[in-house]
Amino acid sequence: MKARIPGAPQGGNMMKKIQEMQENMAAIQQEVEATEFSSSVGGGAVEVVVNGAHEVTAVNLKPEIVDPDDIEMLQDLIISAFNESIRKANEAMEQGMEKAKGGLSIPGLF
Repeated sequence: MKARIPGAPQGGNMMKKIQEMQENMAAIQQEVEATEFSSSVGGGAVEVVVNGAHEVTAVNLKPEIVDPDDIEMLQDLIISAFNESIRKANEAMEQGMEKAKGGLSIPGLF
């Protein structure tokens, strides 16, 4: 007698569910990778935009933030904005993948 996992699809239905989930995950991954995520810091003085593939698509600086005597502050602001944009992209990808899985969990796969 085969062991049944309560709530898990059985037999061919499980394979169909897994295939649908994989297709959904691929579509969500493409969607997130095409989405832009921006963060601004320093009261809007520095803005960094990345896409879901973690590629920087824009860096916007207000002229007043550029102080040749304090390059370190500008560098810190850019790093901060970049890291926040990446965090947003990662969060969107994680949420999308959880949605695509639809509560299905197979130990060893996901």
